[in-house]
Amino acid sequence: MSLRDFQSRAVESVFAEWRERTSTLVVCPTGTGKTRIFSEIISRIQPTRTIVLAHREELVAQAVRRLWNDYAIAADVEMADFQAGEGYYNRAPVVVSTIQTQIAGNGGYGRMKLFRPQDFGLIVCDEAHHYTSPSFRRVLEYYKQNTDLKIVGVTATPDRADEQALGQVFETVAFDYEILDAIRDGWLVPVDQKMVNVEGLDFSGIRTTAGDLNGADLARVMEAEKNLHGIASAAIEIIGTDKRTLVFTVTVKQAEMLSEIFNRHRPGMSGWVCGKTPKDQRHKIFEDFSNGTTQVLVNVGVATEGYDNPAVEVIVQARPTKSRCLYAQIIGRSLRPLTGVVDGLATPDERKAAIAASVKPRALVLDFVGNAGRHKLMTTADILGGRFSEEAIGRAVAKARKNGKAVRMDEALDEAERDIRAEIEERKKRDAARKSRLVAKARFSVKTINPFNAFELEPVRSRGWDSGKHLSEKQRALLLRQGIDPEGMPYGQAKQLLTEMFRRWNGNLATLKQCNLLKRYGYETKNLTMQDASKLIDTLAKNNWCRPEEEQAA
Repeated sequence: MSLRDFQSRAVESVFAEWRERTSTLVVCPTGTGKTRIFSEIISRIQPTRTIVLAHREELVAQAVRRLWNDYAIAADVEMADFQAGEGYYNRAPVVVSTIQTQIAGNGGYGRMKLFRPQDFGLIVCDEAHHYTSPSFRRVLEYYKQNTDLKIVGVTATPDRADEQALGQVFETVAFDYEILDAIRDGWLVPVDQKMVNVEGLDFSGIRTTAGDLNGADLARVMEAEKNLHGIASAAIEIIGTDKRTLVFTVTVKQAEMLSEIFNRHRPGMSGWVCGKTPKDQRHKIFEDFSNGTTQVLVNVGVATEGYDNPAVEVIVQARPTKSRCLYAQIIGRSLRPLTGVVDGLATPDERKAAIAASVKPRALVLDFVGNAGRHKLMTTADILGGRFSEEAIGRAVAKARKNGKAVRMDEALDEAERDIRAEIEERKKRDAARKSRLVAKARFSVKTINPFNAFELEPVRSRGWDSGKHLSEKQRALLLRQGIDPEGMPYGQAKQLLTEMFRRWNGNLATLKQCNLLKRYGYETKNLTMQDASKLIDTLAKNNWCRPEEEQAA
């Protein structure tokens, strides 16, 4: 299998960062193949030995399968009863282990001491947002005794509050691909948000612990019989008899009760699973859900990470949260297209058309709302809105709350941002008109280049992990040679321009100067080749710098 275009960009970006740094981070949403990305990286550095660290058994198994099936690279497992061979003749090129195995016992050094840091040239941190905790960082520090070690972390969209902490663990962010990017590129299905008001659902008295709703307080609310019936009744009305539905709950008691209520409505409709469900029983429950024997699977923290079932069409969020990371993991379980739908299609438009024509044209997230009090609970707008202003996110959420219908959230965010920009432009016009009556006009000309406009890029928002970071002298010099002054520009936006310039050079696309000139005449430049840009400029020059009449008419 060949890599998808964004996966190739992620891999190349990691190796580019490693030229000057030892650790870097890849941010890609659930369902876009993070395991595939780091497996490709591992394959390219063979025979350098690698250790992959995860924190769940499912993620360990997923990594082992991917390495063998796609690259024929054998991986040993160091976890529970499994032990990696460390003899000279029987050790595998890759060891996959859990963090718990690495640190449990032995004074907090667990089985780490069984491995020599000097034997590994790469460490892969799966679900890297966990590595801000002291125990996870202890593992990194042990292996970093090898000063030649390279580190790559992979994670889905983290909490904004976690970004600065991640910046202390990983020196750079090599690649940042948002859920909305993947939807617009046709790799994930679009998502609708429906907010259902449940009478009596009141979160106002719940305390906040470690940045999220207090578990015990939340359990009392979500386990209440009346609230469970409100959630189940609304969900059943919406999902009908055919939409495969994954339900997330706070506690085992809530999961068991909610599944039982679903089955009262239609016997055999639902199964439920938690971390303590016996393995053989858990396997049967997941199998029944995967093949459609049961329509609804209720789970407690089991299907949050490492669960892959493209048939999931609806998420019932019966586990309110203030954590952006957790919410992103949850809704990500529904965003994969059906197997084979987008494979082999070259363009975003082709992929989006195929998704729209498939049995699963979109995903639906059901949130149950009541009195939130002082809490800011997550919604799909927060997850998709990584590059949108807080005001746009707020307006999109308000729209979903107001009409009670399913709202396609990416479109709602676009609409809100357009409205805000129109309002800003209108205010600017009014201010300019007012000032023109007070200040004498001065005629002047300034020659500037807006690289974001020329490249048709939306500037990224500042990310916490970029705090305090600066461009290298080589990077600054490169921007200056292209006519871009990085002084005062946020680090993330400067890196965004550098990435775009390298993409254009590698793809033989139009240069910044070509794009800037053509944008003045109304041409689209995002994927214009250098040769086509030259032809258009020649045509303009021969036509006395006017667009040909037939093009203007078109």
